[in-house]
Amino acid sequence: MKTKRKIKQLNSYEISSFCRQLALLLRAGIAPSDSIEILSEDTDDSSIKQILDSISLVLRSGEKFHVALAMSEVFPDYVSHMVTIGEESGNIDVVMDSLADYYEREDNIQSSIKSAISYPLVMVFMMLVVVMVLVLKVLPIFEQVFAQLGTTMSGFSQSLLNLGNLLNRYSFIFVTFLVLLAILFLYITYTISGRKAFRKFIGGFAPTRKLMQELESERFASGMVLTLSSGMDTFEGLALVKKLVESNEMKEKIDNCKEMLIDGSSFPEALLASKIFTSFYAQMVDVGFKSGAMDKAMKQIADRFERETQRKISSIISIIEPTLVIILSIIVGMILLSVIMPLMGIMTSIG
Repeated sequence: MKTKRKIKQLNSYEISSFCRQLALLLRAGIAPSDSIEILSEDTDDSSIKQILDSISLVLRSGEKFHVALAMSEVFPDYVSHMVTIGEESGNIDVVMDSLADYYEREDNIQSSIKSAISYPLVMVFMMLVVVMVLVLKVLPIFEQVFAQLGTTMSGFSQSLLNLGNLLNRYSFIFVTFLVLLAILFLYITYTISGRKAFRKFIGGFAPTRKLMQELESERFASGMVLTLSSGMDTFEGLALVKKLVESNEMKEKIDNCKEMLIDGSSFPEALLASKIFTSFYAQMVDVGFKSGAMDKAMKQIADRFERETQRKISSIISIIEPTLVIILSIIVGMILLSVIMPLMGIMTSIG
């Protein structure tokens, strides 16, 4: 029996680019079917062209745009859902623009986290390689020099040499460890489950917990911009945004916010009481709520969160970078000094 091949979904950057280009064409008065054909003709990517052609085929058969997107199986469910709302309200171009903004911000979040993960892991990998070269290749040379001088290495350097001999004997274990480290890096940076697991892991540490909470707040604000600009009310928007956020803590806060709305609280009051936003951001929402521009207020909040999280991630990387360099320098210095200092003592006594 032939099994159905699993289709890989588009990433955030690809979805953002697709929605942005389509929004421009739709705003120019071009029908979705014609817009898809234009995009298909303009692309040089064979896989993207195949997706666009499949969407175009469904549209030419008479189906609606959201159905064609869903049948392509490369878009998340909420993209199809938002397009459905856009088609029903006649604001499909606005919806596509909002989707483009959301996924552009989502791509920025993922890129920031990837940068924060990549540098430390690469540095740790390089530290291991440098130390192992010293232990396995350099120390044995010094051992021969000491032997020719009729003495032995000091306790620390001799212990490192013994460790090197052990690693050399069981080198396959060390190689396996490095391979596993590389696999872990790829798993964390290139898979959805890996990113979720890593976020859950670093969310347990005090220095990074607040950063992860702010990233989820940014995702919440971006999701609300998407729903509010599409014409949805706040209660429906909260239900959809709950599917966009990843942490259980934020999901619980959204549930609490919905319950408060049912009990009669205003949206800004519910956001503050459920601790989704601080009083400062809740006040910004309140101003937008009273002026009828809540989607614009949410966009300003999402932009502020984005700038703040980018600044904090850059700050963390700027601390990690010199720290790892200092640690590597100390380790290498200790190894070299452990053999050079005794060697200098011997040469001085000989002289």
